[in-house]
Amino acid sequence: MSTSCKAVRRATISVWLAAVAITSPVLAADPPESVAVVGDVKRSVVVDAQALRAFAADAQVSFSSSREVNGQPQPPSVVKGVRLLALLEQAGLAERDRFDWRKAVVVAIARDGYRAVFSWPELANTAAGAQVMVVYERDGAPLSAQEGPLAIAAPGDTRTGPRHVKWLQRIEVRVLRD
Repeated sequence: MSTSCKAVRRATISVWLAAVAITSPVLAADPPESVAVVGDVKRSVVVDAQALRAFAADAQVSFSSSREVNGQPQPPSVVKGVRLLALLEQAGLAERDRFDWRKAVVVAIARDGYRAVFSWPELANTAAGAQVMVVYERDGAPLSAQEGPLAIAAPGDTRTGPRHVKWLQRIEVRVLRD
């Protein structure tokens, strides 16, 4: 392949990659302290800890948790956040028909790519789903650098670790259609 063909090919790939970055659901202008709700929603929503604190009292939830850090048991702590469903309701589900909510999944994505999945019916119709929260505070203070500014916690899960998403970056809503 000639040098000029390689240069054209590199330029084409660069333009394509730039276009993908621009159209990506991750909003490049979002500050790292925020989380974006995107996908099959009526309106994309970007919130930070301050915006979550402003949610109505019935959307706020807290729970006491025990945990280990680097294999060492830690004293129980109280985490506070907003119900994930309350945040999703603010974005609204972009429904094509009235049953789309039954086929919707919610993917919580961390900055490092870690993902946890919830179904919309789980969040709306189960006691454990009602407890899933976007956490912004632990023991009355912002989350530690280990957890990031925002995280997802599922205190109703039997094993809470697998769906604990630290450094929460994005929440994608997808309606599973044929």
